[in-house]
Amino acid sequence: MENFTKLDHLKETLDTFRPIPLEVVKNLHEDLVLRWTYNSNAIEGNTLTLKETKVALEGITVGGKTIREHFEAINHREAIYFVEELVQKNEPLSEWQIKSIHQLILKNIDDAHAGIYQKNNVIISGAEHTPPDAVHVESGMAQFIDWYNNVAPSLHPVERAARVHADFVKIHPFVDGNGRTSRLLTNLELMKSGFPPVVLPVEKRLEYYESLDTAHTKNDYSPFLTLIADVVEAGFKPYWHVLGITV
Repeated sequence: MENFTKLDHLKETLDTFRPIPLEVVKNLHEDLVLRWTYNSNAIEGNTLTLKETKVALEGITVGGKTIREHFEAINHREAIYFVEELVQKNEPLSEWQIKSIHQLILKNIDDAHAGIYQKNNVIISGAEHTPPDAVHVESGMAQFIDWYNNVAPSLHPVERAARVHADFVKIHPFVDGNGRTSRLLTNLELMKSGFPPVVLPVEKRLEYYESLDTAHTKNDYSPFLTLIADVVEAGFKPYWHVLGITV
């Protein structure tokens, strides 16, 4: 099982610098929203580059790119803002929160399915794992929330965030947007526990999919936990840079 001592030490170090100056927070936030949006969408096949995502978020249309890709960028930013509001409320995860995040992800893209559990069976392209039948989605999500309320609190925040991600995406409750939603849920959990949000880089897409498949088909979460621990550690680096700290 993953040892989170190093991550706890990094968090304790960062906590000694709180409250972080407002202009630093603003600068970090703009960078985070851009990188998080670009990478999460790129993992799902969005072809906007990092710079094109920045332009799209500024409200400018990028030539040669689809309207859907523009909406995916704008929607993802709105979903991040919503997740940040949920962090402030610090409430336990709920199906309403999950559906609300998903509704923002598919807004103006597929409004008929936004925030609504799927009614038909699906196959995850390229994965060994087959999600449960659609008739079991509602009961699966109820069990997921029950696990969250009764088992998850005993886990380390990083492991809890990883398990929320993996177990949610295993159910695959929505027609589309499950991956983006799961990565938002990971950061919701991390941020509620005082960890910086993470960006799962598109370059790690293969490792990401393979480690999720291992968790889903073999009930072995170790590779996925290692991956999440690595991106959590990387999530501290922008703070060290702007604060001028060597860790």
